[in-house]
Amino acid sequence: MTTKYALISVSDKTGLTQLARQLIQYGFTLLSTGGTAKLLLEVDLPILEVSQYTDFPEMLDGRVKTLHPKIHAGILARPDLAEHQETLRARSIPNIDVVVVNLYPFKQTISKPDCTLEDAIENIDIGGPTMVRAAAKNYQKVTIVTDPKDYSLLCQELEANQGSTSLATRFMLAQKAFTHTASYDSAISNYLTALDANYCRKDFPDSLNLNFSVAQHLRYGENPHQKAAFYRDEITVPGSLANYRQLQGKELSYNNIADTDAAWECVKTFDQAACVIVKHANPCGIAVAETTLQAYLLAFSTDPVSAFGGIIAFNRTIDGVTAEAILKQFVEVIIAPDISPEAQQLLAQKNNIRVLIIPLQTGYHNYDLKKVGGGLLVQTPDILNITTSDLRIVTQVKPSQRQLEDLLFAWRAAKFIKSNAIVFCRNGQTVGIGAGQMSRIDSARIASIKAQEADLSLIDSVVASDAFFPFRDGLDVVINSGATAIIQPGGSIRDDEVIAAADEQGVAMVFTGVRHFRH
Repeated sequence: MTTKYALISVSDKTGLTQLARQLIQYGFTLLSTGGTAKLLLEVDLPILEVSQYTDFPEMLDGRVKTLHPKIHAGILARPDLAEHQETLRARSIPNIDVVVVNLYPFKQTISKPDCTLEDAIENIDIGGPTMVRAAAKNYQKVTIVTDPKDYSLLCQELEANQGSTSLATRFMLAQKAFTHTASYDSAISNYLTALDANYCRKDFPDSLNLNFSVAQHLRYGENPHQKAAFYRDEITVPGSLANYRQLQGKELSYNNIADTDAAWECVKTFDQAACVIVKHANPCGIAVAETTLQAYLLAFSTDPVSAFGGIIAFNRTIDGVTAEAILKQFVEVIIAPDISPEAQQLLAQKNNIRVLIIPLQTGYHNYDLKKVGGGLLVQTPDILNITTSDLRIVTQVKPSQRQLEDLLFAWRAAKFIKSNAIVFCRNGQTVGIGAGQMSRIDSARIASIKAQEADLSLIDSVVASDAFFPFRDGLDVVINSGATAIIQPGGSIRDDEVIAAADEQGVAMVFTGVRHFRH
């Protein structure tokens, strides 16, 4: 009886033939099923099909292949229990020392727009998770590999340990295996519990399972006495911060990551070349322009003091002249879709600056999450961008075309500023920002003060308020500061009073019908 068996049954066949050849070289007899067996036979590799090994045919269109005592006893038998080994010998069942299994592509299947419930159900693996969990449970003897990226590690271990693997490696691979099946089952649960009795999609699943893998351990959290780590969602979202590639600079901190995410999500929302500068999770300057340099200079001029040590995000490639301008200030992180060789060479002069590259795509997670004591708040992301046709003009004075463009720009900017938010804008530039105040009127006053400190005029500016003005006093402050057009959601019981105040002072005001609270 051959004493070394490796069971291979994979959906992802990356690197499969090379691994199979090396296992054979190390003296393993290969057991395999279905498409895996077919592929290995096509390249003339000797294998033993599971149906031959168990002397039991595959059944039910392949639904039953590996669910057999000869398979699972060989995997689960403990080497330290004489009774287990005697049972195997009595029934002529060999030990299976290596299990290479990954599962039906359930996540990929449900990601397809035309996926039906039947498609999803057929891609729920049964035998695969059973083998993975059995092998992982018996890691003291069995090596379980679920990730093709670990094939090289397996071969290195077999070479170093005369055809075996170390206990430390088997335990590490077992950890990955249980994570693999947990993530798989979570995806199935999330998908199925998001269907109602008529198989229609609900807004939220009855059970929400989250799966994140550690991307890096951080030096500390928001403060040095707090520990922290950065986890990456296992469901990759194109264009999200977790896909960053760091070109240079120190390791990202907890606050760097949080602030960079705020800057990146904001800059992605603009269609023109844009620059966003963030400090402590709030934009302190936002601008759109013809070039990245112009956008940067306008954004920086909004609040040069707060921009010191900030995060700078662009939605276009950073060129040399822009990099040269940035180097005149202290900056923590720069993020963009790409960077020119000239710009990269210039920024390399300041090797502490963290430079990140992320492909510019506008993917979003299905849910925004916020942890609270003993629970989790879940909502859909705020990705709504309004257009001119969504606006309702409520004043006697109508906004000009230039004002309409600035109002829409201001509205997009306000969405990313902590509530209560008041944003003065003019010609595609923020000229005064008031954020995070308990009173909207205080935000309006702060925005005006910040503009004065930056030596920016608010005359003929427009203003966005992320939620309605509850009284006319906040409106009076922004108008007295120089605003000639206002965009706000409307919906207050005092809307008539606020509209009358705008008419009284001869300014234009539009309602959006939606608000953008950001807490």
